[in-house]
Amino acid sequence: MREISIEKDEGLLARIMNINWGLVALIVLITSVGVACLYSAAGGNINPWASRHLMRFGLGLGIMFFVAMINIRWWYKLSWPIYFLGLTLLIIVEAMGHVGMGAQRWIDLGIIKLQPSELMKIAVVMALARYFHTSTPDDMRSIRYLILPVIVILVPVGLVMLQPDLGTSLMIVTAGAAMLFMAGAPVWMFLTAIGAVAASIPVAWQFLHEYQKKRVMTFLDPESDPLGAGYHITQSKIALGSGGLGGKGFLQGTQSHLNFLPEKQTDFIFTLWAEEWGLAGGIFLLALFGLVFVYGLYIAMRSRHNYGRYLALGISVNFSLYVFINIAMVMGLIPVVGAPLPLISYGGTAMLAVMIGFGLMISCNVFRDGKVRRIF
Repeated sequence: MREISIEKDEGLLARIMNINWGLVALIVLITSVGVACLYSAAGGNINPWASRHLMRFGLGLGIMFFVAMINIRWWYKLSWPIYFLGLTLLIIVEAMGHVGMGAQRWIDLGIIKLQPSELMKIAVVMALARYFHTSTPDDMRSIRYLILPVIVILVPVGLVMLQPDLGTSLMIVTAGAAMLFMAGAPVWMFLTAIGAVAASIPVAWQFLHEYQKKRVMTFLDPESDPLGAGYHITQSKIALGSGGLGGKGFLQGTQSHLNFLPEKQTDFIFTLWAEEWGLAGGIFLLALFGLVFVYGLYIAMRSRHNYGRYLALGISVNFSLYVFINIAMVMGLIPVVGAPLPLISYGGTAMLAVMIGFGLMISCNVFRDGKVRRIF
């Protein structure tokens, strides 16, 4: 088998110097935007959301640096155990998970309600990066070789669908498909999968929960039930449009502060930001997210081993999916699926998962010079 080997394990100071401090600065800046949004969502009060968001970020920042300082070869070795731990947690959720808002998605640990599906997004990327680390072009043309990674993706997707959580399921599938594509899976495989999904839509529709069907129908015609199923997206569009070019000003958003805008501290927080800071503020925030993605690509390209390359790329794609799905959702471009905006939305497990992902990404850069050797 092949394993990552660091020929010279540099000291702590050298590791700290190799941290992408520009990326850390971006993370802090984006989180500052999130704190401002949550402060505004509470009507100009740091409690209850902004203060807790700051504390969670502080804890997450410590976890990120801890993860980043661990030699990448350990994450390579732990990739499969972490994946199977994630599956175990998903099974526990199905057996005895905490129910909230009509879904069974959490494990109540007392001090925090852990949502394993968020952590599973990272675990799937790690497992696929480990698997594809040793792949060759001939391997990627073999259907037999690609069966295992497809199973690695679909098993957690099935468990997450049982909760039910369609949004997270779609994110895991999309991130997994992106990993397959980056590893060199043939294009015909994706075209076949897309065709199979399209053909199965009439059958899959019968298995959707009633609220999921309503979300799809509302997406197709939001005006059909403006005070019911279409209320969220209708108010979101009104808030986005009323922000104009420069916005109404900090703490001056009428849709949010008059409580027309639902879930303004979580799923629809970008709408609150855009109403107060306008198109300019929205573009500014998107530019920050875009720079994070560019940093991820930069780290991936600098890595001298496939594991670090695939891991950094996978985490970058996963982060971008958070951003794309949330913003497309609040703009009415896709159905409402309940995806948080990373580092901005209020939520504990999502913050933890994102910060662990950043820690792994930075670790790929700190230990980018790892060589690949063959161990028999």
